[in-house]
Amino acid sequence: MRQNLFKIVIIFLMGTMLCSAQLSNLAKIDYTRLPIGNSDVGYDRFRGLFNYPIKLNEDSFLLVGLDYSKIELSFDKRVTNFDIDAIEDFQLLDLNLGYTYKMNDNWRVGVRLSTGYSSNLVKKLTFEDAVFSGDLVFINDKRKDSTVSKPYRLILGVSYSENRGIPFPLPFISYYRKFHPKWSYNLGVPKSNLQYHLSEKSRVKLVAELDGFTANIQDGLLVNDEDIASKANMSIIIAGFRYEYKITKHLELYANLANIISSSAKLKDKKHNTVTTVNKNNFYYFKTGIRFKI
Repeated sequence: MRQNLFKIVIIFLMGTMLCSAQLSNLAKIDYTRLPIGNSDVGYDRFRGLFNYPIKLNEDSFLLVGLDYSKIELSFDKRVTNFDIDAIEDFQLLDLNLGYTYKMNDNWRVGVRLSTGYSSNLVKKLTFEDAVFSGDLVFINDKRKDSTVSKPYRLILGVSYSENRGIPFPLPFISYYRKFHPKWSYNLGVPKSNLQYHLSEKSRVKLVAELDGFTANIQDGLLVNDEDIASKANMSIIIAGFRYEYKITKHLELYANLANIISSSAKLKDKKHNTVTTVNKNNFYYFKTGIRFKI
């Protein structure tokens, strides 16, 4: 029962991670490090995201953008059942087209379609490297409504992405409320947090969220001298602290220091069956970056 519950949580988190990132960030550059520690694998991730809004009228916008990541894996020498050099580097790219409009005084709709690739790129791109995704969300934002005593924001929707390796749409839920001049919280998936506002420009958070990726392995990878792996998958649930500082109204610096609550690193075949699992005992997780958000 406990194992099934954990799988459900993983699916919910993975299903909504990308939707959350695309929803509020117009531009972002960050660096993530997962030290190898006592594990058999760690990684460094460099990510850049850019969305350009085009105003169609007073209440609707078109967004065009891209989301690029370069992931560098580091393996312990104890890993000998496959060629670690073949999967040390992965690149992920999504080209995004989004549209948002105001339905009425309370609700706004957001739609995003995306295509790109996720691969170790040891040769030219093929159709097997391609990934497709889409999001549909409904937003009720009362954070700046002077008639509301306790500002809040509710987001409901659905998300789909082949990059996450789950071939069906998944729900997106996020509820934010500021219940005190210095305190607020956000409940839902893929992220939950409790925030303390140090000032108008800075705040600290207790956070819980998911990180990770899924990518194609071109030409496959021989594992244990008998199986062929065609996908690499890593998922991490973290919990820890986050600090954010507003340089301007929309430009923000941020840094995460967290513990690993749970993690998995797997190689899978074309039918998504697990071929092998890499030992994961990482403890610390670091992320820092700068973003321009709405």
